[in-house]
Amino acid sequence: MQRKRDPTCHCFRFAETGQVIRLLIALVFTSASTIALHAEELLVSAAASLTDALKEIGAKFEKESNTKVVFNFGASSMLARQIEEGAPADVFFSADEAQMNRLQNKIAPATRCDLLTNVLVVIARKDSAENLSQLSDLTKPEIMRIAIANPQAVPAGVYAKEVLTKAKLWERIEAKIAPAENVRATLAVVEAGNADAGFVYKTDAMSLAKIRIALEIPAEFAPKIVYPAAIVAGSRHQDQAQRFLAFLKTVEAGQIFRRLGFGITQ
Repeated sequence: MQRKRDPTCHCFRFAETGQVIRLLIALVFTSASTIALHAEELLVSAAASLTDALKEIGAKFEKESNTKVVFNFGASSMLARQIEEGAPADVFFSADEAQMNRLQNKIAPATRCDLLTNVLVVIARKDSAENLSQLSDLTKPEIMRIAIANPQAVPAGVYAKEVLTKAKLWERIEAKIAPAENVRATLAVVEAGNADAGFVYKTDAMSLAKIRIALEIPAEFAPKIVYPAAIVAGSRHQDQAQRFLAFLKTVEAGQIFRRLGFGITQ
């Protein structure tokens, strides 16, 4: 028996095909809109000690600006060298003025601003028995290893060597020094028990439950620690970089910096 053809069959198929096409078009436009929202990416090279604060601030900035912020954290000296060698970056946020001065020809000088201050401290594990009441206690035989960031280049290490030199202790404890890549690496060395003490910023010391501040640096030896930021001259996102620098100066960002232990310069 011959089957009758349903005259509506093709119509339904055409209708279904049309719906699929419209759905695909809608998805394409939705995807394009989503991509457009984050088409601009701001690359910020920042000192390792700023990691916690900038991750929190960056998330807030992204929500307000629809600009995705990508952070490159590390030792300021390493970041400065990367920028010197042509690595892409829109904003440089250093843990000291020397590394920013080094990039004088690579930044937009008019955008440079001092934003934060910090304090250098000596740390130890909370479960350690070391009692450090003065810097000279670092020469005690029970203090066998002292972790600091690379004293030849990394700001935290340079500051630490400056403190110990002023206190006439550097030569006495130099053999105990365990150099680390940056201040966060220094923190990790002490936390793991691979050093009896270490020099880090107060903000870093506050970030780990297993770490305690064993000694505040006496005022006569304490270095002046300033964090400057600037837009990199070759940035292709100058407007977004300006907005990000402006956001770092807001009350909202300042509250985060203060909560995490930084001082505000402005």
